Amino acid sequence: MSMSARDWRQAFTKAELVELREHSDWQGWLMLFIDYGLIAAAMTLVAFYPNIVSVLVALAVIGTRQLGLAIIMHEAAHRTLFNNRKLNDWAGNWLAAYPIYLSADMYRAHHRDHHGKTWGDTDPDRALADGFPVSKRSMTRKVLRDVFGVTGLKQLIGTSYVAYKVIRGEEVNQGTLPLRLSRARMIQMLIGTLVTNAILFALLWALGHPMLYLLWFGAWLTTHKLLVRLRSMAEHSVVPAPHPVDPFGNTRTTLTRRWERALIAPHNVGFHLEHHLIMTVPQYKLPRFHRMLEERGFLEGACIEQGYARVFRQMVA
Repeated sequence: MSMSARDWRQAFTKAELVELREHSDWQGWLMLFIDYGLIAAAMTLVAFYPNIVSVLVALAVIGTRQLGLAIIMHEAAHRTLFNNRKLNDWAGNWLAAYPIYLSADMYRAHHRDHHGKTWGDTDPDRALADGFPVSKRSMTRKVLRDVFGVTGLKQLIGTSYVAYKVIRGEEVNQGTLPLRLSRARMIQMLIGTLVTNAILFALLWALGHPMLYLLWFGAWLTTHKLLVRLRSMAEHSVVPAPHPVDPFGNTRTTLTRRWERALIAPHNVGFHLEHHLIMTVPQYKLPRFHRMLEERGFLEGACIEQGYARVFRQMVA
């Protein structure tokens, strides 16, 4: 049976809901350690074994972990990364968002609108979910644009142009950018992006491998964009009830295998329905929240899919 957002809370005690929302600092540091550790390992692989296979593996791993940093930024936006608010916001920006040309501060305001208006006319993310399924030819074009860096280059130029206009005080159309535009925060994002990328380049230079920075930038342009597209399609596109009434019908959870969590969906990002039910549950508790909902009969008829391959097929007409 499909339950409404009002019904499911009655099956949870207040203590259970409080416990689900609790988050720990060591888990926040662990996420950062895993992402940067894998990025370092991928670059080390290419440094010691420079060939086309190692480069392709590194681009795949780094792109996945850049998505991981975006998820960490998302955690910080919900203030579930660290208990201390100043540390939460600092780490969300300087260790996660700025290195990949984003701002946790601007994202936070935009993202609150998405949670409150999912699939409504004023949902700022609705454009990401509309328009599917598409033809095989259209999907092939999208994937190829991602893989060859066209999408990434367009986003780099487009975001930079929007930033330029905001800093000049000009009115801009926000569109689907994950930003609530603010001149001061835009300047902070630009400075933060330049500083964090300069630090990464300087570190690689000091280690004698400055060209490895191309792996970081190349992954951001290519594999990262492909993974972001797949994740955004999976969350709200081609759902059984695309309207703002019932999250069980307008938001998809994608259950994954270990290799998918390693290469496609880091940090439990697939548990998106659970996140929409309680947006302040930290990512490492979402699987348990999912099991609790399932055990109590609230996921029968919900939008649940097994694996991203099946989601991808649904997106193609």
